[in-house]
Amino acid sequence: MGSTRRTGRTRGRATAMAACVAALAALTAVPAQAHGPEHRPAHWELKDTGTPQARFRGLAAVSRNTAWVAGTGGTVLRTTDGGESWRNVSPPGAGELQFRDVEAFDARRAVVLAIGEGEASRVYRTDDGGATWTESFRNPDPKAFYDCLAFFDRRHGLAMSDPVDGKFRILSTGDGGRTWKALPDRGMPAAQEGEAGFAASGQCLVTSGTRDVWLATGGAARARVLHSSDRGRTWTATDSPLPAGDPARGVFALAFRDRTHGLAVGGDFRADQPSPQAAARSSDSGRTWRPAAASPPAYRSGVAWLPHSRTAALAVGPTGTDLTTDAGRTWRTVDTGSYDTVDCTPDHGCWAAGEKGRVARLEH
Repeated sequence: MGSTRRTGRTRGRATAMAACVAALAALTAVPAQAHGPEHRPAHWELKDTGTPQARFRGLAAVSRNTAWVAGTGGTVLRTTDGGESWRNVSPPGAGELQFRDVEAFDARRAVVLAIGEGEASRVYRTDDGGATWTESFRNPDPKAFYDCLAFFDRRHGLAMSDPVDGKFRILSTGDGGRTWKALPDRGMPAAQEGEAGFAASGQCLVTSGTRDVWLATGGAARARVLHSSDRGRTWTATDSPLPAGDPARGVFALAFRDRTHGLAVGGDFRADQPSPQAAARSSDSGRTWRPAAASPPAYRSGVAWLPHSRTAALAVGPTGTDLTTDAGRTWRTVDTGSYDTVDCTPDHGCWAAGEKGRVARLEH
């Protein structure tokens, strides 16, 4: 009986995902005016956050109903009703901080990262849905600048800083973000001149499984992806084909659907600059990267695999959303709205967030 139920659920997820991907693909095949309201394909539906002054580069999707966003002005919002209403749960006294990443374990427990030089880089944790927050880390090193957080599970996670004394710095937590300690840098390759991470979407540091983690870089002669299979103690670095050679170019976001198959997006974030080869894919844990045969048409800052799919993913940026249905080989633009980051959940909840308080959920 249990096996039958699991098989039924699996088939149901596969059917729903196939319908979602087909509907998204239809966006590129049929003119928008041809869709009547009763036959509208999958699309981003904006949710009114009531915060047009905020830009949300941090996004943690828990489910179709629950999501957290974090952004400028020390703003943290949470919804538990699919975006119909939002609760401002910003940490007290954080109005001068710039939150760029949030990692949520459920509707009550979350960790947020503020970026900046020296003490501007901070980590806060809540266990009661944002009613109260505890500052668990304040950067004491004026040379450090933290960009992203990532967790392997509810207890173990990492935070990464731009290079300090020639190497990226990694913080580790084993208690869900309540305490942090810097890992030894002996296993970290030397950084290139000018190399750094981009705090553009909370996706410059990502994990898969219990031990694998990847770090995206830019700003230097080569845009690289660093990989660790031991929770950040030792790393290997690989060049990517994404644009490089300028402080505004590099890999801005990564997504791995398992420890083997990954996507990288980025380019040149300046609006007046082209971004050829703004996407790449890997099928060997990031040891090699191949450019997309048909890339997104412009810089992209966020990327996420669609749930329960081996081939479909979304990439977002200020000029639009792109869809791949062949695991990153080709991309097609399906929406022209501005978003900085995207995240999907196992119950088919995909969310995007960005400038002017924009948050949307994928409806299909």
